[in-house]
Amino acid sequence: MKNNYITREGWNNLEKELKFLWREERPKVTQAASEAAALGDRSENAEYIYGKKRLREIDRRIRFLSKRLEVLKIVDPDPRQEGSVYFGAWVKLQDENGGIKVFRLVGLDEFNPAKKWISINSPVARELLGKQIDDEITVNTPNGIITYWILIIKELSCK
Repeated sequence: MKNNYITREGWNNLEKELKFLWREERPKVTQAASEAAALGDRSENAEYIYGKKRLREIDRRIRFLSKRLEVLKIVDPDPRQEGSVYFGAWVKLQDENGGIKVFRLVGLDEFNPAKKWISINSPVARELLGKQIDDEITVNTPNGIITYWILIIKELSCK
């Protein structure tokens, strides 16, 4: 069930990507492939072959996004969750060595380690859900068990 959750921001990004692919990217690639096809022999026409390949990739992504957006459930922050870790929140943690980590709990479609967005299904996120500031969590990692303390819980940013 948690696999179908998404933040409003994530939903908007996927919808924006779908519209871009359908309204802008696909027509450009279709036009380029048509122009390349008009040049003659298609079997050795690299521009035509690449255009058709790119068009298949775009169509595959459009199908995926269309189907995925149908089943995703937007989860907006609820005022009743204030004070505890919830889906979409930023959480600042301190480990036993004094190291600081900041994460945002998001759905599978939004997960991005570079942005410090972790999947709601990750071990850390599962341990964090429902916890409050100053609570302690322990997470079993490949490097052993790590203990964290929750320092801050915020909706938008933890900076």
